Amino acid sequence: MVTSYRGFTRFNQPKNNPSQATTANASSVQSPDKTLLDVIRTLDGVSTEIIDRSKTIFFPGDPAERVYLIRRGAVRLSRVYETGEEITVALLRENSLFGVLSLLTGHRSDRFYHSVAFTRVELVSAPATSVRNAIEQDTSVGLLLLQGLSSRVLQTETMIETLTHRDMSSRLASFLLVLCRDFGVPSERGVTIDLRLSHQSIAEAIGSTRVTITRLLGDLKNSSLLEIERKKITIFDPIALAKRFN
Repeated sequence: MVTSYRGFTRFNQPKNNPSQATTANASSVQSPDKTLLDVIRTLDGVSTEIIDRSKTIFFPGDPAERVYLIRRGAVRLSRVYETGEEITVALLRENSLFGVLSLLTGHRSDRFYHSVAFTRVELVSAPATSVRNAIEQDTSVGLLLLQGLSSRVLQTETMIETLTHRDMSSRLASFLLVLCRDFGVPSERGVTIDLRLSHQSIAEAIGSTRVTITRLLGDLKNSSLLEIERKKITIFDPIALAKRFN
């Protein structure tokens, strides 16, 4: 159920040999086997890092100098408002690209999202300048980024719909269904969300409190709609859960 984006190829155009350049360009466009991860690993200044759960990746106001790809885990993006309220705008899964603001503006920009490791994550990142160079050398790069940004828009819209529920029970159910869609692993018993989720992390994602989430999850468990084992939630019947709070 987890979607992965097909990658693009980066090539170095040979100097003083137009025929080889044409061949390389054709090969670039027709090579569907390389993934985005493969390409980013070839860029100048690439790095890999492990971020523990709940640790900040970047704060609002930090310079937008690097582009990130999630190799493992999940990342929460949120907006922090002047009132101090923090609203989740997207929950990103493996193979998701984020931190692309400087690519969109074309110059140095400051970030306006707060990026936090929702689970323990492994990130591969590259300088925005290296990604821009790759775009200039390979036209398929722009298409891939457009696909990634389109996916981000859909994820943001889904999260906004989740948070429009004023009733916290409905908001939690909607959030669990989003997790089922993006991180769910089907089995004979139902759909298991392939993330180790604490009650606190769920509360922070949907603007609630740990005490409230603990109570609501207990109600869902008592209604035989889900079970929790080692912080992994299994929804027995997502359709039944949706109907319960529709």
